[in-house]
Formats: sequence, structure tokens, C-alpha cells
Amino acid sequence: MTAQPDQILCIGSVLWDVIGRSASHMRQGSDVPGRISRLPGGVAMNIAMTLVRFGLTPVLLTAIGRDAEGDELVAACAQLGMQTNHIYRSEDLPTDRYMAVEGANGLIAAIADAHSLEAAGDKILRPLTDGSLGRDGAPFAGRVALDGNLTQSLLEHIAQSPAFAAADLRVAPASPGKAERLLPFLNHQRATLYVNLEEAGLLCQTTFATADEAATGLLARGALRVLVTDGGNSATEADAHQTITQTPPEVLVTRVTGAGDTFMAAHIAAEAAGADRNAALSRALQAAATYVSGETPL
Repeated sequence: MTAQPDQILCIGSVLWDVIGRSASHMRQGSDVPGRISRLPGGVAMNIAMTLVRFGLTPVLLTAIGRDAEGDELVAACAQLGMQTNHIYRSEDLPTDRYMAVEGANGLIAAIADAHSLEAAGDKILRPLTDGSLGRDGAPFAGRVALDGNLTQSLLEHIAQSPAFAAADLRVAPASPGKAERLLPFLNHQRATLYVNLEEAGLLCQTTFATADEAATGLLARGALRVLVTDGGNSATEADAHQTITQTPPEVLVTRVTGAGDTFMAAHIAAEAAGADRNAALSRALQAAATYVSGETPL
């Protein structure tokens, strides 16, 4: 089933982010003044928010509870311009949450409570087979942003499922702790992987010094196409035919949660608009730099 030109499926975590930020350097046990915010978040949500800013229409496939927090979250998503009519709403699972603490020296600690998304399993994928977004013999043919907050078994299912046989899969691990969940996509012929330097090392069971080295390692393991970031250091986009490495703009970092998701979404949006590979990488790095500097909305 052919997607509308501006339609991109965002599959994964949509939850409430509770983020504490302080201008102070922090360490374990620090108790400092700062600000605490609650905002719509999750990898799929962060990607979707950036896609909206680039004029695209994200379609959310996720699990959200039928509790008050869930109703509020769905309303917020719709107000932001996302399609919410395909979200799986659970009667007995609470709406997921993510909690993080950030200091002037970056992310101090975070806990992702995505247990409801994991418990919902393949129920979130029903629109891809019931005729809403795809069906047997006519799978969804468009871009799909997929995040690693799904369970290992569900990701393995997606990697092999006929429902994704015509999709342009863009996959991110959500966090280093979930990087190895992406192993089913290392030899996938329709998947582009978006990882940071640490996540690339975990997937290859080694360590890399640079994004370029990591991209080479992932391709050697069978990856079709990869984008590897390394904070403020060089980032690399590569496949079997071409390797592109660029350095992101230097900015004052005021936040980090969601930066990788912004990079991924901006890159997808740039390619959807027809940008070549050099331009797409440049736009993605600029968007991520602008985000971490605090110049764009959360």
C-alpha cells in the first residue's frame, strides 16, 4: 500500500518525558537547583516532533494507556500535527514514562519505563495488516522510523515480516543499553541504521575510535547503510558505494535528551525532500546542533 508522500510511520515509544536540568556540573549524589519539565517524549515521539517541524505527517504506531495521562498525551500528539488514530490504546496498561537528569556535563542518569509498549507487543502493528495502512499482498510502501524500545522478539518479527517487505526502514536503538536489539537488522536489505559510536561498538562487540571506523565496521558486519554520530565529533553516513564524513557545527550544549532522535528525523526529512546524501547529512547535523543549543522547541 503506497504511502502518501509526506506520510512517515513512527513505530516505538511515545510517553511522558520527565527531565530535570541543571546548569551545574553534577556527579552521583549531587543535589542542585534546576528545572523539572514534563513533555511528550520517547524516541518515536521525538522523531515525529522533528518531522512535523519539517512539514511531514508522522503516523504513530505505539501503545498508550487509557488513563488520564494517556488521554492527555494523545491529545498533545494530535495538537502537534501527528496522526493518532492508529495508536493501540490499552485498557489495563498504564502510559509509559521516561525520567532523566541532565547537568552542565551532560546526561547524568536516566530510566526508561516502556513496559506497556513492551507488553503490548505486536498489537501496535495491526494497522499494517488489517487494511488501515497495509494488508497481505499490499504491504506499506513508504518510510518507517523504528525505535529499539520494542522487545527483541518483536524487532526480530519486524525484520522478517512481509508487512515491512516494501518499507524503507530507518532504525535507531533508543539507547546504548538496547543497541544489541538491532542485531536482526544488521543483515537486513531494507534497513538504514542510526547509531552513536558506543552503540556501533556494542553491535560489533568491539570499540571504535571514530564514526568513520565504526561505519566501516558495521558495513563489514553486513549492514546495508549506516549513520554513525559521535557527539560534537565527526559523523559518518556510509553504504557499500560511498562514505561521507562531516563535522557538526560547534554550539553550546544546553540539553542532550532527544538529540539523536532529532538528527535521525532531520536526515529522513531531508531525503524525503530530495536532498542528496551530502546535503542530507549536513542538514541533520545542523538540526541536531540547533536542538542541543536550545534554540528549537522541545
